[in-house]
Amino acid sequence: MSVIQRIRDKYAAVVISVIALSLIAFILMDAFVGRSRFSQSGGSSLGVVNGDKIDKAEFEKKISMMQANYGQQAPPREQLMGQVWQQSVDEILMNQEYEKLGLQYTPKELNDELFGSNPPQWLAGQFKDKATGAYDANAAKQAFAQIKKDKERAQSINDAYITPTISQGLRAKYTALITNSSYVPKWLAERSLADQNTVAKISFVSVPYSSITDTTLKVSDDEIKTYINKHKENFKQEEASRSISYVSFNANPSGADTTNVLLQLMNLKNDFTNAPKAEAYIARVGSELPFFDGYTLGTKMQVPNADSIKNLANGQTFGPYIDGKNFVIAKMIDRRSIPDSAKIRHILVKTGDKGQITLPDSIAKIRIDSIAAAAQSGADFNELVQKSSDDEGSKNTKGEYTFASSQFGGISKEFAEVAFYGKVGDKKVVKVENGSYSGYHYIEVLQQQNPGTGFKVAYLAKPIDASQETINNANSQAAQFAAASRSKELFDENAKKQSLQIGNIGDVKENDTQVPGLGDNRSFVRWVYESKTGNVSEPFEMNDKYVVAVITGVSDKGLMSVAKARPTAEPMLLNEKKAVQIINTKFKGTFTDINQAATAAGTSVMTADSISFMQGFIPNLGNELKVVGIAFNKGMQGKVSEPIAGSAGVYIVKAEGVRAVPNTNVDAEGLRKQMQDQYKQMSGYRSMEALKKAADIKDNRFEFY
Repeated sequence: MSVIQRIRDKYAAVVISVIALSLIAFILMDAFVGRSRFSQSGGSSLGVVNGDKIDKAEFEKKISMMQANYGQQAPPREQLMGQVWQQSVDEILMNQEYEKLGLQYTPKELNDELFGSNPPQWLAGQFKDKATGAYDANAAKQAFAQIKKDKERAQSINDAYITPTISQGLRAKYTALITNSSYVPKWLAERSLADQNTVAKISFVSVPYSSITDTTLKVSDDEIKTYINKHKENFKQEEASRSISYVSFNANPSGADTTNVLLQLMNLKNDFTNAPKAEAYIARVGSELPFFDGYTLGTKMQVPNADSIKNLANGQTFGPYIDGKNFVIAKMIDRRSIPDSAKIRHILVKTGDKGQITLPDSIAKIRIDSIAAAAQSGADFNELVQKSSDDEGSKNTKGEYTFASSQFGGISKEFAEVAFYGKVGDKKVVKVENGSYSGYHYIEVLQQQNPGTGFKVAYLAKPIDASQETINNANSQAAQFAAASRSKELFDENAKKQSLQIGNIGDVKENDTQVPGLGDNRSFVRWVYESKTGNVSEPFEMNDKYVVAVITGVSDKGLMSVAKARPTAEPMLLNEKKAVQIINTKFKGTFTDINQAATAAGTSVMTADSISFMQGFIPNLGNELKVVGIAFNKGMQGKVSEPIAGSAGVYIVKAEGVRAVPNTNVDAEGLRKQMQDQYKQMSGYRSMEALKKAADIKDNRFEFY
C-alpha cells in the first residue's frame, strides 16, 4: 500500500498536467477552429470581410457578453454595436493573416499560459494558495476538470476568456514579426540630425488673404468638382455618407413651466421642514436627488449654496435654489465630526453571494465570533485573513483597506459606520446585506485622519421639465413647418421667413446612431438613408427639440460629393482667387530688391530668424512650408523670390542664410534608436489600418438595425 502511495505522490504532478492538456483539448476545441466560424456559419450575414461572413447570432452574442462585462456601467447598446463591429472585422482580418503566415497557438502554449508562472489576471485572481497567496495552478486545473462536466459553462468560459487569450497570443506573435522588421539606417538618422541642427533666416513681405473679404468672391460647384479631381487623395472617403440641413423647434421648459415647478416645491417646503423623518417624506413625494443616509465633510460638499446650507440649524431648510436642471430645497438633518480617511482591517465570512446562499447564517455567526475572539486574543491577523476571509481582494493587503470619506456611499452602510463614526481601536462584528453579497465582517479601526465637521443633508429636488403644452406647441410648429416645406427651396424660404437658423451636418453615415450636434436617434439616421436628395422630413424629437431636416447631398464611397467637399475645398479655392488678385495688384512685376516689394504692397519688410527645417513653423506666419522651402534652398540664398501663394497669404521672400546650430544632447546612434522605436510602436496600429484599407469589406448592418 505504501509503495502505491509513493507512486501516486511522485507522478501526481505529471498526471495533473496530462489531464490539463486533455481538458484544454476538450474545452477549447472550438477556440482553435474559431478562426473560421464566421465563414462557416449558416446564419444571417451582417457583413463580409474578404469572403468571410460576420454572423448575426455571433454578433449579438458578443454584444451580450460585452454588456455583461460592463455591468451597470455598460454604455448604450447602439454604442456597443459599433465596438463589436470593429472587433469582429479586426478578428477576421487578423485570423486571415495568421493563416497566410502559418502562425499557430498550440495547446501546449495555452497550457503554459494558463498554468505557468505568469498566468492571466482573470485566472491568477481566482486561484491562490491560502498559505502563500501565490497562484495555485493545481487548483486551477482541478477547476477545469469540473468545468468539463458542464458543456454550457465550458463554452461560456471559452468565449469569455480562452478565445481572447488565444487571440492575444497570436496577436503578440504577429506584432513581433511586424515590429522586428522595423529598421532605421544610420545615414537616415544622420540626415535627420543635420536637418534638426540647421536653421535659416529670411526677410519677407506678406499680404494676408484676410485683407480681401470672402463675400466679394464666389466659388461655383463646377470649380469645386475640378478641385476635387485635382486633389483626389484629399477627398477620398472609405464610407458612403450624406449631408443634411435642418431647423429645430425648442421644446425646453418655458418660463411658465419653470414657475410651476417652483410653486410646486414652495408648496411642499413647509411639510418638508416639519417632517419628522426626511427620508420617509422624500420617499413618499419623490425627489431627483436620492436621500443619502450618511455624513459629508463640509470641505467636500459640491453643491450650490454649500456655505448657506452648512450654517443651517438642525431641522432648518434652505431654498428653493437651482442645481442643474432641478429646483432644490436642502434640509439639515445632523452634523458630527468625521475623518477625511479611515484605515481598517477586516475579515469577511459570507452567507450569500449575488442572491445565492453560500453558508447558513447560524454557522457564519459562530465562525465570525470565533475569528473575533482569536484576533482579540493576539492571533496573527494576516494568518486569520488567509485562512478564513471570503474577501479575496484584501488577502494581498493582510485584510487592510484605506477609504476616503468620499467613498462612504460606495461601501456597505454598516461597514462604513464602523470605519468613520467610531474611534481608532474599535473592534466590532457587523452584519451586512446588500445586492452583491451578505455576511459578517469583523472590523478593526487602525487609523483615522484629518477630522472635520460632517453634515447629513436631505435634498428635496424636482426637475424643471417642459410641460405637455410646451412640448405639443414645439411639435405643432415643427409639423406646420414640415408640411409647408416639401422641397429644399421652400425649406430655405420658410426658414428665412420665420428667422430660423439653418444648421448643416455633412457627414452622416448609415450605421451611425448619434447625429453630431443633434443627439442619439437611430430612426432619424434611417430616414436620412431611406430618402432622396431634396426630401424633407417630418419632425423628429431629439434632445428637447423637434428637428425638421432636408437631404442636401449624397456621397458614395470614393470621392466626396460637392456638398460634402465644399467646407474643405471652398476656403482653398477662395485663397487661390485671393492669391491671383493680390499678385495682380500688389506684386505686379519682378522685384530684385525686397524693399521694392514692400513699397509696392504698401507694407514693410519683416524678418524671421532661427527657422527650423524640421518643424516648418515660422514666427508671425505660422506653418508656411513653401516659405520654409525657399529659406533652405541653396539656389535662392541672397535672392528675392517670385510671389508665393502660401496657406495664409502671398509672400515675397529673400533667403538671408543657413547656419548650423550645435546640439550635443542627441547623437546619431541615439536618434536612430529613437526613430526605430517610434516606427515599432506605430507599426501595430498602422498594419491593422493597412489591412482594413486593402480589404473587401461589405457592411450589411443597415438591413438589420
